[in-house]
Amino acid sequence: MKVMKFGGTSVGSVEGILSVKRIVESASKPVIVVVSALSGITDQLYKVAAMAAAGDENYLTEYKTMLHRHLDMIPQVIVDPQTQNETTNSIQELFTDLSNILRGVYLIRDSSPKITNTIVSYGEALSSVIVSQALDAQHADARDFIKTIHQFGKHVVDFEQTNQLIKERFAKLPSITVCGGFIASESQTNFITNLGRGGSDYTAAILAAALGAEVLEIWTDVDGFMTADPRIISNTYVIEELSFSEAMELCNFGAKVIYPPTIFPVFHKKIPVVIKNTFNPEARGTYISQERIDDRSKTIKGISSINDTSLITIQGLGMVGVIGVNHRIFKVLARNGISVFLVSQASSENTTSIGVRNADSPLAVKVLKEEFAQEIAHGEIDTIVSEDDLATVAIVGDNMKRTPGIAGKLFGTLGRNGINVIACAQGASETNISFVTDRSSLRKALNVIHDSFFLSDYQVLNLFIVGVGTVGGKLIDQIRKQQQKLMDENALKVKVVGVASSRKMLFRREGIDLNNFRDELMTMGQDASPAAIAREIIEMNIFNSVFVDCTANEDVAHLYQRLLENNTSVVTANKIAASSDYPRYLKLKETARRKGVKFLFETNVGAGLPIINTINSLINSGDRIQKIQAVLSGTLNFIFNNLSDENPLSKSILMAKEAGFSEPDPREDLSGKDVVRKLVILAREAGYQVEQEDVEKNLFIPEALFHGSMDQFWKDIPSLDAEFEEKRRVLAASGKRWRFVATMEMGKCSVGLEEVDNLHPFYDLQGSNNIILLTTARYNEFPMMIKGYGAGASVTAAGVFADVISIANIR
Repeated sequence: MKVMKFGGTSVGSVEGILSVKRIVESASKPVIVVVSALSGITDQLYKVAAMAAAGDENYLTEYKTMLHRHLDMIPQVIVDPQTQNETTNSIQELFTDLSNILRGVYLIRDSSPKITNTIVSYGEALSSVIVSQALDAQHADARDFIKTIHQFGKHVVDFEQTNQLIKERFAKLPSITVCGGFIASESQTNFITNLGRGGSDYTAAILAAALGAEVLEIWTDVDGFMTADPRIISNTYVIEELSFSEAMELCNFGAKVIYPPTIFPVFHKKIPVVIKNTFNPEARGTYISQERIDDRSKTIKGISSINDTSLITIQGLGMVGVIGVNHRIFKVLARNGISVFLVSQASSENTTSIGVRNADSPLAVKVLKEEFAQEIAHGEIDTIVSEDDLATVAIVGDNMKRTPGIAGKLFGTLGRNGINVIACAQGASETNISFVTDRSSLRKALNVIHDSFFLSDYQVLNLFIVGVGTVGGKLIDQIRKQQQKLMDENALKVKVVGVASSRKMLFRREGIDLNNFRDELMTMGQDASPAAIAREIIEMNIFNSVFVDCTANEDVAHLYQRLLENNTSVVTANKIAASSDYPRYLKLKETARRKGVKFLFETNVGAGLPIINTINSLINSGDRIQKIQAVLSGTLNFIFNNLSDENPLSKSILMAKEAGFSEPDPREDLSGKDVVRKLVILAREAGYQVEQEDVEKNLFIPEALFHGSMDQFWKDIPSLDAEFEEKRRVLAASGKRWRFVATMEMGKCSVGLEEVDNLHPFYDLQGSNNIILLTTARYNEFPMMIKGYGAGASVTAAGVFADVISIANIR
């Protein structure tokens, strides 16, 4: 035989009861069906009892609403007219009794716990009558065989009497029996009691254990135990198999799929439990058994959390080595009905922290201070304080046992995402690691753990992209085209959760549609400023966050330090920060290292060419960069490659601007400032402390042309054409070309126009390409050469994208 329990949502609607009927009729027999009250009715009964006790005559309105809800359901779930009438009469009789009780409470303006227990018992009494008639089943009243005794202010099951009564009552099992869960009666007095919220699960487990059922099925409105709370994490999935210990740990720490005490009776009888969905019965569900599932691909099975935590800390040097302190702590708390779900103690014994519900915190502190009043007076205990409004998170899995590095990975992951652990605990069974953190960090903690331990189908990177012009627009288009492939082939989900232009910003935690982000940014975006952008990112507090700067804005570059301090990685095409004063550059690098996040700027030099990464790899492997020679301006290279008798200097500059290679103001390129910045960045990455002012500049444009308006520049620049053309012809006749070369040798830096012959690697550099020669201790006689496109929106965007992908550490 089997026991099947159906929750409030399963029996709370016509659709639900009809689904219950189909499920039960197709099940192997005999079967005992345990039902909860219709969804919401238990709360309504508590409410109506309180209203009547308060003298609020509107309790009658609530009463009538419940009455009509039950009566309206009968003809829709029961076909036979005679059975309909019988059921209606039974329901009306129960409601008449309930009405009389409520009237008495209203008249005396009081409702004792015994009366309240009686009132709320009607929920299951009513639902079980309707379901039993709908199933044409025998009805049983759980109050006749579920017996309780009073301990520590609560009703606990008297198993000896209960098991005996169950065996007597169900000595002969009909095909289908229906009874209400939750409700019980006191062993000696027969006063009506209950098993507490969620007690219908417990009723079903008690019946299954007493009768030796083959299986206990818990039918609810979800497909089973999820890897985490789906209201917080979007990509959770059903855990198909759990051990009893894993299920118990998940239940105790907030997973509300089944009532925690449910596990206890069936565990001892080795009766498996199956969690199924009444509204999706074809789903496999979750199978819980005593067998230990050795699936090494999943170290942890699930994450559970309690967002209602108060941490009480007892601290004092007088506790060290004193026997019985913990006994006194837990004894006084138990005496006052306070449940402790987490204990964390320093090995020195001078501090003990306990986790309780926020509602229990004031009483817990009060009784602990009374218990240790003498020790506090003598200074042996310094303080007993509570920190409220916290959250507790537990990772659960039998495979954590004897697996090294789990705790390290957990706390490392949390640390890199800026999540502070206030207290932690792990039992010797190693099935559960629990920690307490700020409630505001709960969402982020759950998401990052879910990702880190591969409970998610995908690793997620959450991007904030600032600058949606040429480079930023190309980047977003590349992400859009590549998203599905990265998910399919690399299990990486790149999600853009924020975009900003110079005027507008748009943030959306679930992700922005990249197909029409510009329209949404303009129509739905808020007014943007660098300060507002940083504030929104920090307040969103999203996990695995990456700030992507596709601007050339100094104010945006000044946000990096704050974002890194808040554990947000930074990927930037903006050269300002990395080429700013050396202490600022160094602080950004050190902050990223200290916080365990990334500060990446590969595209600051050479667009998408792997220059900085190569330098870093050489140095990290023990090499030393001795000399760098490079053509780093695609714009200047384009200009000098296009010089001819038909294309004088002024025309070549205009061509570079029209082709999109130069800055809007070409003087930015002609001044060599951009090359200086790039050389400073390379020198620093090579291990040299260099400032922009240290770079020697040998420019080819007179200083006067860098001042004044753009119109004046375009008017004056042709005056250099004749001189340049004459020099170009002489140069060409001798088989040479001009290149604007950046050089660093043992920390000494210079930029300027140089002549190179046809044997030099720079001679044949085409278009806007860049080239870099790295002379190192290892690559000495023959320098390492890196060559390719060094300018252009697409390759720069691709380089930024590559930096973003590198954060995920995929191959």
